Formats: sequence, C-alpha cells, structure tokens
Amino acid sequence: MENENLEKVTAASNFIHDFIDEDLEKGVYNKVQTRFPPEPNGYLHIGHAKAICIDFGTAEKYKGTCNLRLDDTNPTKEDTEYVDAIMEDIKWLGFEWDNVYYASDYFDYIYECAITLIKKGLAYVCELTPEQMKEYRGTLTEPGKESPYRNRSIEENLDLFTRMTNGEFENGAMVLRAKIDMASSNINMRDPIIYRIMKVPHHRTGDKWCVYPMYDFAHPLSDAKEGVTHSLCSLEFENHRPLYNWFLEALEIKMPPRQIEFARMNVNYTLTSKRKCLKLVNDNFVTGWDDPRMATICGMRRRGYPSSAIREFVEKIGVSKAFSVIDYALLEACVRDDLNTNAERTMAVLRPLKVVIDNFPADLEQEIEVDINPNKPELGKKKVVFTKELYIEQDDFMLNPPGKYFRLCPEKEVRLKGAYFVKYASHVADENGNIVEVHCTYDPESFGGETADGRKVKGTLHWVSAKYCINAKVRLYDRLFNVENPSDEEGVSSFADNLNPDSLITLDDCKLGLDLKDAKVGDTFQFMRQGYFCVDKDSTPENLVINRTVALKDSFAKKV
Repeated sequence: MENENLEKVTAASNFIHDFIDEDLEKGVYNKVQTRFPPEPNGYLHIGHAKAICIDFGTAEKYKGTCNLRLDDTNPTKEDTEYVDAIMEDIKWLGFEWDNVYYASDYFDYIYECAITLIKKGLAYVCELTPEQMKEYRGTLTEPGKESPYRNRSIEENLDLFTRMTNGEFENGAMVLRAKIDMASSNINMRDPIIYRIMKVPHHRTGDKWCVYPMYDFAHPLSDAKEGVTHSLCSLEFENHRPLYNWFLEALEIKMPPRQIEFARMNVNYTLTSKRKCLKLVNDNFVTGWDDPRMATICGMRRRGYPSSAIREFVEKIGVSKAFSVIDYALLEACVRDDLNTNAERTMAVLRPLKVVIDNFPADLEQEIEVDINPNKPELGKKKVVFTKELYIEQDDFMLNPPGKYFRLCPEKEVRLKGAYFVKYASHVADENGNIVEVHCTYDPESFGGETADGRKVKGTLHWVSAKYCINAKVRLYDRLFNVENPSDEEGVSSFADNLNPDSLITLDDCKLGLDLKDAKVGDTFQFMRQGYFCVDKDSTPENLVINRTVALKDSFAKKV
C-alpha cells in the first residue's frame, strides 16, 4: 500500500516555473535570481527543506543565482549558533549559495527608505500603545480607525524618527507606521508598523541601532537591493503580497521583484513550530534540536536520512498552492528506497540469544562470502566467519511456537544465512525459566542452502559469530507522536499525553559483525531482516552507538 501511495504522488506541473517562463518570454526580467531568507532564531526543519529545494532548485534550472540571506531584523531572538546550523543544513542537502547576505547589511539602506516614505508623506510616528493600536486596527469585517497621530507634519515625523534613532525614547514608546489605508479589506494594509524601538545589541551591528525594521518592510527592500527577480515564499505570505508591492511602488523601485507563494510542507506526526519544538527541548522530551525523532534537518541527518532521499521526497510532493498534509510514510519510503539502493549490508543481532552447534568442530572457522550490496554487484563481496558458537535474535527461537512460525523451534529446520541448515537439539534456561542458550546440530552437506536430498526450508535466520563480533548500543527510533497533527495540541501536558512511548527503545548489548568495527559517524547500513541503521555521533572507538534510521517496512500504523 505504501509503495502504491508513493507512486500516486507525482511531481505536477510547477506553476512557479510557469510564471518565470512567462516573465522571461515577456522580457520582464532577463535573468533569474532567488534567495533563501531564513531567520537565524532556530534550526531548520522538513518544511524549510522544501523551501531550500525550491529556491536553489529554481536558480539551478534557469542557470541563475540564489543567495542565502539571514533575516536578522530581530536581535532578541537571533544567534550565530543558528547561522552556522543553517549553513550546514543547506550544504548537506546538496546546495551552494552564490553569496551570503544579512538583512543587517541593508540597515542603512532600509533606514533611508523609511526617511523617503516620511518625506513623501507616506509614513508617520505613532504613539498609540499596543492595546490601543489593536483596538484601532479593526477586524476582518469592520474597518479600522485612523490614529490621532496620523496627520503629523513631515517635519515633526522626521524629528521624532531621528530622536527615536538617537535613543531618546524607551522601548514601546512609539513606532513608525506606513500611511496606507485603515479601511482596507486586507488588515496588513492598515498602516502597518515598519520600525520599532529595540534597545538591544545586535549580533552583527552591535549597539549601532536602537530602532529596527519590521520583516514586512525589510524583506521587499532586501530583495530589491540584492536584485532578486522572484521572491519565492510560503503561502502564509500571500496576504502580505499587496504590502510587499506597495513598498516597492511607493519607493519607486526599478525592476521590482515578483513575489510568488507556494503551499508549505505539512507532514503528519511531526512538529515544526519553533516555539513548540523549543518546549520539547527545554522540557527534556527530546535530547536536543538534533534528536533523531525531531523533524529538524539536523535531526534527520543524525538519524541517517540521506539528503538525496529528502530531495526526492520534495520532488515527489511537487509544488502547489493547495493546502495538504503529507503522510510521513512517504518520507520514510523515500528513505528506504535510497538506502536499499546504496546502503551496505551486514548482519547484526539486536537482542542476542546464544546458539551452540554441537556437532560443528570447535577449531573450525569457516569463511563465508556475502554481498556488500546486491543492488551494486560491482562492490563485490565481504567475508564473515562462521563458528561453533553464534548469536541469533531471541525472537528467532520458540519452544512452543504458534502456527506458521518458520524460525528455529523443536519441530522445524532452518537455514543460517549463507551457511548451513540447523536443527534444535536442546536448550539451557536460567533459574527464572528464561532460555539463555540453544543447542543445535547442523547438516555439513547443506552449505549454501543445497542438500543432496533436495529438501527445502522456509526460514532463513541472520546470525553473528560469538567469537568475531563487537558489542554496540542500538537506539530504535520511531515517530515521536501518536497523533497525526501534534501542532493542534497545546501545552506540555498534551505533549506528554500524545508522545509515542516507543519512539525510542535503547538496546545495550547488541552484537554486530566485525565489519562494523571501523565504521565512522554517519555511515549507513542495512542490518539484514532488521532495517536501516547509521552510526551516531555519540560513538567512540570503544563504544559504538547505532541509530535505527527506518525499519524495513512501515509498522507504525499497526501499532497505533
């Protein structure tokens, strides 16, 4: 079903590119320049991955330019830590910006634009309190009221704005507003704030400024200053487009950028709100922003998601204006398909049960060749060692199995992957009745799955030599939430109520083949019959830590 659903999601016609084609044909622009403009106040998530692919991918298609611009207009929330993380995520996704800019690079220019609006009678200093301004603003069905400060003279507004800039007034005492239309049906056009007083040091400009531009003012002017032709943004900015265009027209910008909106990436069972994600981190529901259960790009990278799989996911979803919620299973399917093609195969036992083959010579160590990756025969084979004592999964043995159980049990013969047929002989239990060791016999003539009498077995088990193995901690990750839309939930208690209790299961005594002893952080593998895994950053040469990236099949729906 999952693959069927995936096949139905095809990349539709890209309306953004249709608009760009039209602009180029009409000669509106003779080039294509885009930008990716995140605010450095948090970590990027799966939704940003879509925006990154659209912004950079569009520039690539038209052989144009895409800049990275950090929207650092709010110094109370921004930090260089986030700047570094954003850059790392973009590069990991496989893109490279042409230039790095900051909105703060344009503070002088944006300030001069504000002065120009005042001189043109299109901006004024307002002293309404936030509560009064909300009251004056009106509603969706009722027009707003004009501020009593709206008709101040140009000279008075210039003087007050200069004094605001010089730090004469306290935070919140007054703001600079654009003079547009308090009766507009679009609330964004009802004399929006374009500058506010914030006596806060900026991470790049220091104490130079105590007034800072609002995003809606800084954004179109930054686009224009850079020479952006197509300002691509998510759909929540559609109602802001008239304001975006008003600023460009009022300031007589030549060759103004064109804003085009697309639907956001909404994936079920994930949380992308920065405020709510911060709550998850601060209240220790997760270990950090890069917790492999988070929908952040750094979390997905740590979990082992290939960047190429995320790009393929974005491509399959396509670009549209329609709101939709994407099934998380589609993202996992893209990850599975990518790793199935590219990941090295190995055998690992997560919940080990010791097996002793009674009639196998104690001094015999038999080398067995297995494919490194059956999808890439050019990689060849690697050798593993078969010995008298092995480990298999606890679930692969039962004394009293149910029907249709085809693994090791008293009644059935099974094949050990790449090796021999074995039969149950006896077992050893501890004082609590738990089976701690199983004894078997093997058929020396069954190597490779062939026997003289042609008999077949239905069960094939993976295994690891007890002598030639390493210990590892394995973290089995799954979806963090049990509800499809955790964004609808409010507060810490609801987070706790809706967390998936099985989102992280840690196994401390796993047995891995020696071929993983030199594995590096980020290396990915398919553990046969288990799923896809990668080496976590917590690993040391002495203690390997492995994350499950995704299971071989989607079993989440069955659990919930």
